[in-house]
Amino acid sequence: MKNALVIDLEAEKLEILKRYRALLRACKPTMQRGDKKEIRKAFDMALESHKNMRRKSGEPYIYHPIAVAQIAAEEIGLGTTSIVCALLHDVVEDTDITLEDIEREFGKKTAKIIDGLTKISGVFDYNSSLQAENFRKMLLTLADDVRVILIKLADRLHNMRTMDFMPRQKQLKIASETIYLYAPLAHRLGLYAIKSELEDLSMKYLEPDTYKYIATQLNEKKAERSLFIKRFVDPINEILAEQGLTASIYGRPKSIHSIWNKMKSKNIPFEEVYDLFAIRIILDSLPEHEKADCWKAYSIVTDLYRPNPDRLRDWVSSPKGNGYESLHTTVMGPKGQWVEVQIRTLRMNEIAEKGFAAHWKYKESSSDNGLDQWITKVREMLNNPEANALDFLDDFKMNLFSDEIFIFTPKGALLQLPLGATALDFAFEIHTDVGAKCIGAKVNHKLVPLSYKLQNGDQVEIITSSKQTPKEDWLNTVVTAKAKSKIKSSLKEEKRKVAEMGKEALERKLKSLKITYNTDNINKISYFFKLPSTQELFIAVAQG
Repeated sequence: MKNALVIDLEAEKLEILKRYRALLRACKPTMQRGDKKEIRKAFDMALESHKNMRRKSGEPYIYHPIAVAQIAAEEIGLGTTSIVCALLHDVVEDTDITLEDIEREFGKKTAKIIDGLTKISGVFDYNSSLQAENFRKMLLTLADDVRVILIKLADRLHNMRTMDFMPRQKQLKIASETIYLYAPLAHRLGLYAIKSELEDLSMKYLEPDTYKYIATQLNEKKAERSLFIKRFVDPINEILAEQGLTASIYGRPKSIHSIWNKMKSKNIPFEEVYDLFAIRIILDSLPEHEKADCWKAYSIVTDLYRPNPDRLRDWVSSPKGNGYESLHTTVMGPKGQWVEVQIRTLRMNEIAEKGFAAHWKYKESSSDNGLDQWITKVREMLNNPEANALDFLDDFKMNLFSDEIFIFTPKGALLQLPLGATALDFAFEIHTDVGAKCIGAKVNHKLVPLSYKLQNGDQVEIITSSKQTPKEDWLNTVVTAKAKSKIKSSLKEEKRKVAEMGKEALERKLKSLKITYNTDNINKISYFFKLPSTQELFIAVAQG
């Protein structure tokens, strides 16, 4: 038996090295001189610190940090600093190594990212408000260094992929957390492949029967689908080549989660879900020809197949807030079924697949971009001391999922707002003071109320009055987190001022009745009038 164990350990050593080499291959595209040495140093440190630890499956623990680093390199496209941090992401928490040790070996930046990763690893325990508070910490690190979140997503993805050995309760808890926060975060950072996989894996544990059913159905129709895709794509390929456009075209199945969503939202069985896959055309274009080439490809596709005019989505001219660019159309295929076609260039595809990381790479060329605006918004929300953590979590979650609309100012500047935003949201988006003093708006030169829901492409002019102050019912009108938090702060401030006046009036009244003004008496009066707090008492006095 003893020999078997020795062989086992030898085999494990070889397997660890094999995985390490695969990681180095994945890092190659971003590697510079001296990087390999840094990665090796981090690997050695992780190997040494985790040497006696095993995962629930019985595998050596080191497999996990290597896998997380591999995801960070391969699927998110992060560079050496992130790879080092991914390899070391658990050492401070689980071993004797301290942040000081890491700073001494790898420098301040790495230590800071690992500190962020350690802080947020405790997110989501105890009760919900604590979770929300922790989540807020996690976002503070996001505003500070987005790599923390990207590595955390890689960590979560690997945990979700290897969750079979966990107890059921833990599986359910981790899966719910993933679908609630990590999948939308991945979506917001533009990591679509990771978002879809996280959703599918969550569903595998939360809705195992439905998941298995859809997966089996998809599998059975695989050959039939491949043949259909080939017939659909061949004529497009021919014409693209004739017109001198270099492109690769492939069909990709929709994720199980998105098929299930469609079944639920439309209340239809699997057999009636038509768009089980999308065709993607990826063009190899020069930067200056990108837009023209996408439209050229669009016209080739729509000459061959009749498009559904309501289903054209143009994110090439105005990219989504997370940097996503693509042309989507739905056309009638040869067998009388609708097929979604997505057209984009290699650069756009890399941004769609790798999100934020690719985005940094191309950053110089893009002038003003949605993702940076979004992170700035997150920063603003975090810096607002008034916000209660749970409200913040809800507002933030809303901002994660929302689709954008584009609104013009009277001078023609473009602002992005979430779908469902009102004229009042727009006012706060321009400036807090404009929002607070807003009494109405003109949309496309017509007067509208504050609660008017804006449509894509509206031009909005805000009408203000110096006498206006934020009202309580405005909170039901606005949808953006920025407007909500500003209104709440103003209302609190307003309340404080009114209470101050009430307090002075009460002091005078008590003095004239020769009653001592002290906490005890004030509490007695509040209790007598069944008021929840002394502030409410002062407000009641002020309002007569």
